[in-house]
Amino acid sequence: MEKKRVIVIGAGVAGLASAIRLQHAGYQVALYEKEAIPGGKMHKIEKDGYQFDLGPSIVMMPELYREVFELTGRDPEDYIPMERLDPMYSVFFGDNADERYDISSDLIELMQTLEEISDEDADGFLTYLQKIYERFLVAKKHFIQRPFRKATDFYNPFMLRQALKLKTFDSADRFIGKYIKNERLKQMISFQTLYIGVSPFNGPSLYTMIPMIEMLYGVWFIKGGMHTMATAMERLFLELGGSVHYNSAVDEVIIEDKVAKGIRLGNQVIYSDFVMCNADFPYAMKYLIQDPQAKGKYTDKKIDSMKYSCSCFIMYLGMDRKYKTIDQVHNFMFSEGFAENLNGIFEGKLLEDPSFYVYIGSKLDPTLAPEGKDGLYILVPVSDLSTSEYEWNDETIAYYRKKVLDRLKKLDGFERIEEEIVSETYMTPPDFATKFNAYNGACFGLQPNLAQSNHMRPQSKAKDCENLYFTGSSTHPGAGVPIVLLSAKIATEELLLDDRGEEAKHEVS
Repeated sequence: MEKKRVIVIGAGVAGLASAIRLQHAGYQVALYEKEAIPGGKMHKIEKDGYQFDLGPSIVMMPELYREVFELTGRDPEDYIPMERLDPMYSVFFGDNADERYDISSDLIELMQTLEEISDEDADGFLTYLQKIYERFLVAKKHFIQRPFRKATDFYNPFMLRQALKLKTFDSADRFIGKYIKNERLKQMISFQTLYIGVSPFNGPSLYTMIPMIEMLYGVWFIKGGMHTMATAMERLFLELGGSVHYNSAVDEVIIEDKVAKGIRLGNQVIYSDFVMCNADFPYAMKYLIQDPQAKGKYTDKKIDSMKYSCSCFIMYLGMDRKYKTIDQVHNFMFSEGFAENLNGIFEGKLLEDPSFYVYIGSKLDPTLAPEGKDGLYILVPVSDLSTSEYEWNDETIAYYRKKVLDRLKKLDGFERIEEEIVSETYMTPPDFATKFNAYNGACFGLQPNLAQSNHMRPQSKAKDCENLYFTGSSTHPGAGVPIVLLSAKIATEELLLDDRGEEAKHEVS
């Protein structure tokens, strides 16, 4: 019997994982990607002998990375060799960054660090861990691993009781503030909401589970950097018999009588039994789904009225030397006006004193830079294009570049950083919009506020069109590599449920 055909649009993390799961389940899967290599925002930049991960850089919940390989009977170590980082990262405070903490996921080490700050706050930290862990278990069991196909999947007495247990109405900052008073420590365990593009000052308190996951399960590093995960998934997909078409930007999902029939690339129409769309959901709804009936409530006006996550300005600097005074791969530089800085991001302001993140992959994998050199990836969270009150141009780039380098010059060993740059590349919010079709340049897709989470977030199964499914950071359950890997699992289970019935879901799990 001929295999049913599935077209996957976009070779981002969720697209690759969906393609693998469906190919493994017995479909014939063809993947179409506008870029020349796999990964979506898990892309790479190569220049002058330096190699950088373009976007994601921190590995959390490694079991979800491994799961997609284990599902097909492979040993993940053959594809994505990982090592655990300890300390996980360093945090720098103060204008001169002279206050530094190395954050370990070893509880003994971590408690010693916290007790140096204050015994009372160390006690409060343990209470926070216990409270958020209870809510994490509820979220894991009832929300982030399941779809909300119809309203009654959420609006029933049992699920409403579970939702109340999540206590989502507090902000992350207020929730942490109940247990921890020291401002430095509060910042250390609230900034991680930025991993999914939302501020701790207005993001739901549930997202304080992110630092809890780091501290209880650790942070890892994949040899070769994060892009190794993308190329490894591509390799596995091809081994399973799938096909990949690069430099193939999809122009439209072909829909007839509210049923997806395939895709259009320029003048070419390619038919399939199902379409799995990993293009950013708002972009896909606005441009790829052209049938008004199939859009349903997601009209152009609705898409533009939705709230978007922050964006990023990223500098990729090839340096003429190694830096010994910073010894961690991941480093967070906090500004003095942390709250003002974060509020500015979501109010569209040009930031006076930005906090930023420095990732030095060449610390652990010297092949990422020429011998005896380091590559610095520096990320500044900034406003998305719909919020931004300023234009991105050469002056804006120069403005943020100066802010970052002036701050780094105050670090021991970095005094001459500007003269030590030998290679330089950037990604700006407009770059994310044009290169990856990230709507409004929002790197993390739709903002995960209460009105755009769980059952209120776009779901995997299209509501107004059959045989069409969505996956990726703007869909349920949300952004972040581990979570979009779950999104792929949910989306493929939804497709199998429609095609083969309830029992078949387990073929991709």
